[in-house]
Amino acid sequence: MEIVNSALARAEEILRAACGDRIRTSFPLAPLTTFRIGGPAALFLEPETMPDLQAAGRAIQETGIPFAVLGKGSNVLVSDGGVPGLVLRLGRGFGWAAREGNRLSAGGAKPLPSLANVALQHSLAGLEFGVAIPASLGGAIRMNAGAHGRSLEEVVQKVEVFGLGDGRTRVVESEDVGFRYRDTSFGDDAVVIGATVGLEPGERESIRALMDEAREWRRRTQPLAEPNCGSVFTNPSGDHAARLVEAAGAKGMRVGGAAVSTKHSNFIVADAGARASDVLSLIRRVRDLVADRFGVRLDLEVRLVGEFGEVQPATL
Repeated sequence: MEIVNSALARAEEILRAACGDRIRTSFPLAPLTTFRIGGPAALFLEPETMPDLQAAGRAIQETGIPFAVLGKGSNVLVSDGGVPGLVLRLGRGFGWAAREGNRLSAGGAKPLPSLANVALQHSLAGLEFGVAIPASLGGAIRMNAGAHGRSLEEVVQKVEVFGLGDGRTRVVESEDVGFRYRDTSFGDDAVVIGATVGLEPGERESIRALMDEAREWRRRTQPLAEPNCGSVFTNPSGDHAARLVEAAGAKGMRVGGAAVSTKHSNFIVADAGARASDVLSLIRRVRDLVADRFGVRLDLEVRLVGEFGEVQPATL
């Protein structure tokens, strides 16, 4: 513990020298996630500039403290103990957007629904599905987010990435991102600081109609009024996780303050007072039920952040 504390103190020293009072300690993370649960970050920073990110990289490289990067917090479960290191969430300085012909470029913090609306304003088609994905552009690219049979890999042309581990910034062409179903080949230390998407000219009313349809579908099918993280499991090949969960009899199942949604079986909702450990226990039970009934082991789509004691993400 003494080594950890000294590493944290040194990391805080580095970050305070560069960012002043914007570095926060024992910062609550629950309000930054759509689950609204989880513990604090030992250190927290919203980088507004590249020098901020570079300082974070130096702190991580010199001290070796654990770290995590949050977007809009819609695809994460933060442990009850929080993160015993540094948590970063890109600030407003990375929320810009610009148009050049049929291309839109934007910072990693730009909300994907907001970027879809920028496309609408310029009568550019191809990003309508993004209005139903509550993620930052950076987070959406990291997980190759998708909806309505579309995904980010279909429109992304290039991605700008900062490596916290080596302090380097690089531009990655779409074919080198390693896009795959709900994932990419980027390492944990890669922060998506910007990207460019290629779209097509379209009729504004047609674009608006598709966006309205996506919003209505989300409102109709998902438990938006209750804290949740979005889809918990990825869909196995040729099937849907929600169908398997419901067919296994897990719809409505509860552990503590967490329950499988009765509106969408691939969502877990959290009551007031729910803990991350409740959610994790429920995930394991649902997984076991589906495996026993159908011989299918569901993979997690939700990302686990922090320390979960004996239950590690790789062994879930």
